[in-house]
Amino acid sequence: MKKRKYIFGSLIYCLLMISCQNETKEEVTSDEKEEVSGYAITPVNIQHVRLTDEFWLPWIQKVQEKTIEYAVEKCEEEGRFDNFLIAGGRMEGSVRGVMPFDDSDVYKIIEGASNSLISSPNPKLETLLDSLVGIIKIGQEPDGYLTTWRTIDLSKPPATWVEVKEGKRWESLATSHELYNAGHMYEAAVVHYKATGKRNFLDIAIKNADLMVATFGEDKGKIAAVPGHQIIETGLIKLYEVTGKEDYLDLAKYFLDNRGNPDNHELFGTYSQDHVPVVKQDEVVGHAVRAVYMYAAMTDIAAIKNDSAYLCAVDKLWDNMVSKKMYIMGGIGARHDQESFGENYELPNLTAYNETCASIGDVYWNHRLHNMTGDVKYFDVIERTLYNGLISGIALDGTHFFYPNALESDGKYEFNQGAATRKPWFDCSCCPTNVVRIIPAIPGFIYSKTDQDIYVNLYASNEATVDLPGNSVQIIQETNYPWNGKVSINLKGNGNSDFRLKLRVPGWARNQVLPSNLYQYRNELSQPIILKIDGENKNVQINNGYLDLEGSEIVGKNIEVQFPMEVRLAETSDSVADNRGKVALEYGPLVYAIEEADNKNGFDTISVSSSEDFSVTMEKDVLEGVNTISTKSFKAIPYYAWSNRGVGKMKVWLPEEN
Repeated sequence: MKKRKYIFGSLIYCLLMISCQNETKEEVTSDEKEEVSGYAITPVNIQHVRLTDEFWLPWIQKVQEKTIEYAVEKCEEEGRFDNFLIAGGRMEGSVRGVMPFDDSDVYKIIEGASNSLISSPNPKLETLLDSLVGIIKIGQEPDGYLTTWRTIDLSKPPATWVEVKEGKRWESLATSHELYNAGHMYEAAVVHYKATGKRNFLDIAIKNADLMVATFGEDKGKIAAVPGHQIIETGLIKLYEVTGKEDYLDLAKYFLDNRGNPDNHELFGTYSQDHVPVVKQDEVVGHAVRAVYMYAAMTDIAAIKNDSAYLCAVDKLWDNMVSKKMYIMGGIGARHDQESFGENYELPNLTAYNETCASIGDVYWNHRLHNMTGDVKYFDVIERTLYNGLISGIALDGTHFFYPNALESDGKYEFNQGAATRKPWFDCSCCPTNVVRIIPAIPGFIYSKTDQDIYVNLYASNEATVDLPGNSVQIIQETNYPWNGKVSINLKGNGNSDFRLKLRVPGWARNQVLPSNLYQYRNELSQPIILKIDGENKNVQINNGYLDLEGSEIVGKNIEVQFPMEVRLAETSDSVADNRGKVALEYGPLVYAIEEADNKNGFDTISVSSSEDFSVTMEKDVLEGVNTISTKSFKAIPYYAWSNRGVGKMKVWLPEEN
């Protein structure tokens, strides 16, 4: 097998052409130094969290060492980079690829790679990013426009379903993805700037965003329109947060305010959440990825603008999703048809869609909601999604993927874009590159803060620094989560100790599957949560989902928390027809599945009873080391790890014995 390198055919050419264009670190102008944010709670920046965790750090390293390299190779093979060169006149040819949003894959790779540099510094990868940014710059038109297929040939989109009437920019925004591409570019450029300190990509994004501001809006001579596929809204808001330029925030709100407004444009319908104004939407409908990207932007507006109408809408939408339309592993989107949410309580297993991108978008949305409110329920959703329905989207080898994530497989139904198992790539490669985008960002979810509080949101071994007014707190967290529930935390401070440490008690440890009545545990935990400070047992008082500890009582001391992990049986509301008479297995934050590879005899007759004698064993030689759950009749593995051993049957929901 040939050894992959970070630089391929056209990239070699570009490194020669753009070597003089690579930029060094440069300070932002004085009006850009303070980031603008309307959120009450601030995530602790990934740069202040050094991950040492035996679960998440290998995932990040795998993405950096295998998946990024593999994705770059695939983008090279399929002409993603060539399109920028052709658009800029450095190569001859017609547009390559089959999707109008292929540019966005390059942006997402840069975003994920930028974040991975913080956890795992890699000079060669940073050099590659400089070359990729240089290629992007070549494809940008002088006025800032940047969608390569339009620049190459305005009248010939790569996909037949993209409508072309007159052959000009911005037409058919329902399908062209011009604004979607821009949104991913803005998101990536901000992350790249924060991770590397370099402005080269940020300046490209700002130039494009300034064009958007000049093009769209209510003023005379501007285009009245909204994007077909949302994400430019959150991208614009991120640029606003970095630059302080109000025009970006105003344009994002304009796009949201005019969704569902027939006086502004011909409506795209429920598929694009463009059926009624966003503040009147109370049920999650349509394409699930588009939906959660839009809800994230609505949450930004609610926070930054203190907009009660937006806040009321996102609250209703979130409640509908978590109460009626979310799978037990955190996935969303029941239907293959239009990659969409189904009706209330429509949660099939064999034909479940649960696009990986939708899980990723949902994590970003819930993170914003927590930043606004501090409510523990949002991180309950985040944790469930991260450990189950999100990392299920990437194989243990880092180079095979799920686009949809089913909860059952008969080994025959080709649910995964023409395959009954994981695939090495897709014509529409949004999910692999989105996984690249988010996994290296996970350290940024672990902690958040206010002036008085430090939130411990996720449990993973790390060393972090949290700056508070009058104090800089060093945190060392050690744990083997999710395989056991013991967490050790040590704090050191160099100032006053007038703060609270808020340890999140996971939903599963509070006997709650999701923050709704959609699922319930059949068996509650039999053991209590244990809290010790310097070895002394303390009374456990859960305050709105947190263990609140005063800084003056814990600085310089060792905090130990033991969350009891036991095999749990979860059941679904009777309103979900597919799961009646069935239960699912959980252990800690992990949802489990039975797979044919471990249960070759009588797979279809396996059932479970509430009186079952379960055995939990760490098997280091199975699926890179997992806790398995065994009984006399079956073995179960963590759901995220299924389909790493070939094609076969799988079930999450098991018939219950009478």
